[in-house]
Amino acid sequence: MTETTLAQRESIHPVDPRDHVATALRDLVAGETLDLHGQAIVVSSDIPKGHKIAIRVASAGSDVLKYGWPIGRAVVDIAVGDHVHVHNVHTRLEGVEGYSFAPTAPEPHADVPARTFEGYRRKNGRAGTRNEIWVLCTVGCVANTARRIAEKANQRFAGRVDGVFAFPHPFGCSQLGDDLSHTRKLIAALASHPNAGGVLLLGLGCENNQLKALLDNAPEIDRDRLKSFTTQMVEDELEDGLAAVEALVELAEQDKREPIPVSELVVGLKCGGSDGFSGVTANPLVGRIADKVADAGGTPVLTEIPEVFGAENVLLQRAASREIFDQAVAVIDDFKRYFIDNNQPIYENPSPGNIAGGITTLEEKSLGAVQKGGRAQLVEVLRYGEKVGPHGLTFLEAPGNDAVSSTALTAAGATVILFTTGRGTPLGFPAPTLKIASNSGLAQRKPGWIDFDAGQVLEGVSMDDAADRLMDLVVDTASGKATKAELNGEREIAIWKSGVTL
Repeated sequence: MTETTLAQRESIHPVDPRDHVATALRDLVAGETLDLHGQAIVVSSDIPKGHKIAIRVASAGSDVLKYGWPIGRAVVDIAVGDHVHVHNVHTRLEGVEGYSFAPTAPEPHADVPARTFEGYRRKNGRAGTRNEIWVLCTVGCVANTARRIAEKANQRFAGRVDGVFAFPHPFGCSQLGDDLSHTRKLIAALASHPNAGGVLLLGLGCENNQLKALLDNAPEIDRDRLKSFTTQMVEDELEDGLAAVEALVELAEQDKREPIPVSELVVGLKCGGSDGFSGVTANPLVGRIADKVADAGGTPVLTEIPEVFGAENVLLQRAASREIFDQAVAVIDDFKRYFIDNNQPIYENPSPGNIAGGITTLEEKSLGAVQKGGRAQLVEVLRYGEKVGPHGLTFLEAPGNDAVSSTALTAAGATVILFTTGRGTPLGFPAPTLKIASNSGLAQRKPGWIDFDAGQVLEGVSMDDAADRLMDLVVDTASGKATKAELNGEREIAIWKSGVTL
């Protein structure tokens, strides 16, 4: 996308000169004539804002391009001026594909000004953006106990730390094999998160996800900041829990914010409820932030594997080595087989809300989604429940589901999450989550949900200026500024349940 603002293109916006389609920047009316760089385009039918209009002919059976890549195949002849959507374009995706290692030259590394945020330095060297006490549980049987402890602790210890939060879940019992391992790894990773100045971990006593086994497999947890017990072995779990939280608060309240380089930030990249503008405004804007963080030496983390299907090569060609390429391909192919093994088509996406917003195929959604990763080299691939290691763009195994993938991002070490949306959601997660609207209508309609309006690039603000503003907000948030989700008390986790239940 050039630095010409989208507002200068009155009605429609093609992303790439090779594209067959352009995005409608307003509702288009049948019969009106549009001017696209001197080309007269007559609108053949009413087209809603955010949907696509054909600017080049596409014959039946041929590929239809957006972002310079195929988003599907025309099922009928498409004329200039036609509405391009699910009625005339279908997915090209079928199954597991073959990929060739053909790396492109890395983008030049941009020199960025040295910048810091006010964070918390932890014993293991990680940097947190919050100083909270987290109450976690091994099993859903004590989920409500965790909630009750956190509620009373917030009343009793108000103002001494950034808050006491319970993150309950319904799993941990009647699980086997890899499914149980997923749950255990995820909870252990959360228990060592740098935003937690202290952790209380509750067990029941008879669950498959035994407390001792979880702790034995979690060497990175700071045992000085951990309290744990099985509730079957104490007389009053509520009072014992509050006593444990009090001891953690006494330690955590001594922690102070200090200047920490942006190179210590781990930024999760997520989109939910995308629309036709997500790939034009919010996602490429977040890609600018990913590049700023990576160029500063920090770690942007991209996930939602099913929302890479159809856009894999955009990401794979940026793999820093053959090893990273092979690891990324394995994650993508394993996820496709997961769909196939469960008798589901791999293209079972976009959602009804995505379609209403103008997204036609999974390829289109994916090509918009991968833009959140910017242009940096891909340097690390993580499996579900694993945590970030080297700095730079990281690819994390997790599904597209908003709560599951955002929890996985937090467990991987994200201390701030950038969540783009064209439809809106109140959801929040353990790491502070900034909601970035793809269109100004959403930002105006839901000011209690949205932290940043990326639709401003449709109204005359350049992408560079918007990226600078968003980066300022990221730094402020990392330094303690509350997100809308935090102000609303929206803090949830969700675990990927991938196996049988006993």
